Amino acid sequence: MSPIAAAIILVTVLVTSFISGIFGMAGGIIFMGVLAALVPVATAMIVHGAVQMISNGYRAFLWRDHIDWRIFRRYAVGSVAAVALLFALSWRPDKQVVYVLLGCVAMLVWLPKTLLDLDIQKRFQAEGAGFVVQSLNTIAGVSGPLLDQFFVHTDMTRHAIVATKAVTQVLAHFVKIVFWSTPVIMAAGLQALPPWWLILLAAPLSMLGTTLGGKVLDRMSDVNFKRGMKYLVTAIGAVMLMKAAGWL
Repeated sequence: MSPIAAAIILVTVLVTSFISGIFGMAGGIIFMGVLAALVPVATAMIVHGAVQMISNGYRAFLWRDHIDWRIFRRYAVGSVAAVALLFALSWRPDKQVVYVLLGCVAMLVWLPKTLLDLDIQKRFQAEGAGFVVQSLNTIAGVSGPLLDQFFVHTDMTRHAIVATKAVTQVLAHFVKIVFWSTPVIMAAGLQALPPWWLILLAAPLSMLGTTLGGKVLDRMSDVNFKRGMKYLVTAIGAVMLMKAAGWL
């Protein structure tokens, strides 16, 4: 990995962690898009997973008093089922497909709320979220807008939404790392994995961005939080689709 690529990645970690610290998503899509442009897909997935695990883990720690652990446990059940299926299929997308998936994932914020009665607090929906969100996160790298669909109709506060989503994403990104690193290690050994120093440098930047974003979150209303998130993610999705089409 060149010094310039590493520098771009580290700056992106800080900026996208700040964005995710506010909205609980969006930053991950941007980060995945930048990584896919700089390094091979497998490397991008592993680096993205490691940094997002740190970012989401730290965010979950900051808002730990707001985590709904009952929802997380139910979510984990669906996630385990998804992991078994993904390893059985063993399909991994190329770079162009990743950009298409990123764009489509982002556009899910416009899915009519009346079309599907999604509410992660309802019976069996946390398990369903675990299955579909884990599947998408593993092959596309991100799943924030899809996960958000399960929280839109809840009566949870913005802090509870961000905190609970964060802890579910820690699990999701851990699975992604295992899924993408396994064939790399089997083919070329541990030396083929992304450099450890990149993750080491990214960790404090991720925590700093998350902390700063949390301060902005405290000053937002629940209404502005949900409205701002929708338009930001849409713009990001449009960029990813243009990248997939070769227009950028």
